Amino acid sequence: EDTLEWQMRVAGLPPFEREVCFMRGRRYRFDFAYRPALLAIEVEGGRWTGGRHVRPAGYEADCVKYSEAAILGWRVIRVTDSMIADGRALDLVMRALGAS
Repeated sequence: EDTLEWQMRVAGLPPFEREVCFMRGRRYRFDFAYRPALLAIEVEGGRWTGGRHVRPAGYEADCVKYSEAAILGWRVIRVTDSMIADGRALDLVMRALGAS
């Protein structure tokens, strides 16, 4: 997440928020959010280490979270560490913001 944050700042993208709670009454948080654009960026971790997000209960909880976000009008860009490392994540964020 820190690397993507640095990339977005260096690219001169508009200010963003970190750890944004997007639904009252739930603990759902986005890693990064551009509230005016209803754009969220989620860095998906643990895919090779068997982290929470890839275990059945964690995966299902993420499905509910992303579905609730979609119902509220949010667009969610999901990225991995390798996408951050090679620049694909930044490209997706820039395109979603119309900044590319």
